[in-house]
Amino acid sequence: MSKPVGPYTPIVRGGDLLFSSGQIGIVDGALVSDGLEEQLRQVFVNLRGVLSSANASLADVVKTTVFMVDMGDYAAMNAIYVEEFGEHRPARSAVAVATLPLGARIEIEAIATV
Repeated sequence: MSKPVGPYTPIVRGGDLLFSSGQIGIVDGALVSDGLEEQLRQVFVNLRGVLSSANASLADVVKTTVFMVDMGDYAAMNAIYVEEFGEHRPARSAVAVATLPLGARIEIEAIATV
């Protein structure tokens, strides 16, 4: 699991729900690349890590929020997102933002059941 880049907890349990903080494509505090695909694949590695730390997986995710600095990346994001989640389809919101931490192109937060 990647170390947070700020003063927050990566995942918190509230009753039967897990709330993940937003995950960006970092390893050891640095972005893996400037590219969307590499960052998004690392986002999923990091998201799996925080979920696993709470004995959960992507299959337990019921809602995600995707933050993107360029909505032109929407189709590419969808292709990788579907590949990562497989047949599982959590509810999802996707929003454009001006900037993300460390200059990331994409960030995903998730809510999972336990």
